[in-house]
Amino acid sequence: MFNKPEPHQRKRSLIDKVFGRITRHLQQGIGSLGDLWRTPFTSIMTILVLGISLTLPATLHVFVKNANTISSQWGSASEISLFLKLTVSDKEAQQLVQRLRLYPEISNVEYISAEKALKEFKVSSGFGDALTYLDKNPLPATVLVTPTSRSSQVLAAKELLQKITQEREVEQGKLDLEWLTRLEAIAKLIEDVVLGLAVLLCLSVVLIIGNTIRLAILNQKDAIAVMKLVGATDAFIQRPFLYAGVWYGVLGGLIASLSVSILALYFSSAIVELTELYQSNFVLQGLDFIELIMLIALAVILGLSGSYISVRKHIRAIEPTAD
Repeated sequence: MFNKPEPHQRKRSLIDKVFGRITRHLQQGIGSLGDLWRTPFTSIMTILVLGISLTLPATLHVFVKNANTISSQWGSASEISLFLKLTVSDKEAQQLVQRLRLYPEISNVEYISAEKALKEFKVSSGFGDALTYLDKNPLPATVLVTPTSRSSQVLAAKELLQKITQEREVEQGKLDLEWLTRLEAIAKLIEDVVLGLAVLLCLSVVLIIGNTIRLAILNQKDAIAVMKLVGATDAFIQRPFLYAGVWYGVLGGLIASLSVSILALYFSSAIVELTELYQSNFVLQGLDFIELIMLIALAVILGLSGSYISVRKHIRAIEPTAD
């Protein structure tokens, strides 16, 4: 009878198997990087194509992110104009202002009396002399309400407008929502365009990587047939090509990250000059660390997907033939 292995022997055998598998993966991974080095022109061209393909949607994502930041700043600065009834006194108007300041959806309230509104209108309209012949001031007192950033969105702003126009002193409320609606529609359109381009470019990357791996497999067709003849499994043969796809993704992702950072730095100087004309200090935000990692991870997934599709189809088709 055979003696059963001791528990510590079984444990050591399992550890040896795990380390042995890890070692084989490292060897094949490093070996696949060496294969890329031995074909520099093809490898560099594939890496550049992958990096440039991902640079375009990533750069557009940067502009969409900054556009959303700008639009949110504009949205938080939108004002609701409340025109008070002509019978409302200054004391009642001040009481209204105090009540409005208690609203959690409102960040600022400014009161413009009827007299102040008439003075401003005289200066801006150019009819100052004609307005002196009026028997009474035709302009109502106005309250300018600035919503919070959360309440400045289209739906929230409409709800706030409906809510505050129910105050007894208010005759009419006005909020120019048309430009906000258009701005959100344009931002949504740009996001859809970026998503569509990203999908198309990702598909093209998968096809390019797949074709590159296919050519590499065909170049090693005889060696693969010999390996199968001596008992190598398809998984063992496929592994170096899969690692090649991973390396393409890693290097292409790094190229894309570097390109996006350079473009953001290049455009930021022009944007600073433009914003200075409007007395603004807006600074272009590039990809943060998490977004850079996600970009490289996406490139790795695309490279691995393209190589996986190629090796599953072509390596299985190679079979050793007897002479």
